Amino acid sequence: MPTLPAGVVTKATHPIASLQKELSILLEQDKISEVLNLVQDWFLIRYTASNGKPLLVKAGKAMVKGNGALPIAAVAEAAHSTVRTLERKFKASSGRTVKDVSGLMRFEQTRDRLWGDPELNVAGLAHELGYADQSHINREFKRYSGITAAAFAKQIKVRKATFGNDLSQLFYPLLSNLSSFVL
Repeated sequence: MPTLPAGVVTKATHPIASLQKELSILLEQDKISEVLNLVQDWFLIRYTASNGKPLLVKAGKAMVKGNGALPIAAVAEAAHSTVRTLERKFKASSGRTVKDVSGLMRFEQTRDRLWGDPELNVAGLAHELGYADQSHINREFKRYSGITAAAFAKQIKVRKATFGNDLSQLFYPLLSNLSSFVL
C-alpha cells in the first residue's frame, strides 16, 4: 500500500456508509426496528464472512429470535449442530455457556419491561417470557442483579414517583455505587 506524504489528508468512507440512503428513508418513516435490523444484519454478515463462524451466528440468531427462551437442543438444531459441539464452540468463543447467555437475554428483557412499566404483574411477565413461574423469574433476575424482579419493580416505581422520568436522578443511586471502579 502506498505511503502518503506527511500532511496529506484523504477521504475514507466506511463500508457501512452504503446503508446511509436506506437508513435515512427508514428513519424518516420512523421505522426504528427496521433500522436496527438492517444494521444488525449488516454486521452479522460481515462477522460471519470475516470470522468463519456460521455455527455461532446461526445459534445467536436463534437465541435472539427465541428471546433467550429456546432450549439448548433447539438452539443447536437451528445452528445445525449437536448440543455438545455448540456448547464447546460457544464457550470457546465467548467464555460463557449457551444457557448463561440465554439467561442474560431473558434477564435484560425482564429488566427492560419492568423499567418501562413497573406496574407489570411479575407472575404474568414470567409466563410471557417463558419462565416456569414467578419464583423462577425472581431467582434468575437476582442472579444477574442482586435483587428480585419484584424488588426492582418496586424501586423503579418509587424512583419514578419521586423523580418522574429524569434519567439522571433515576440512575444516580445506581451509579453512585460504581465510583470505586476504574475504567
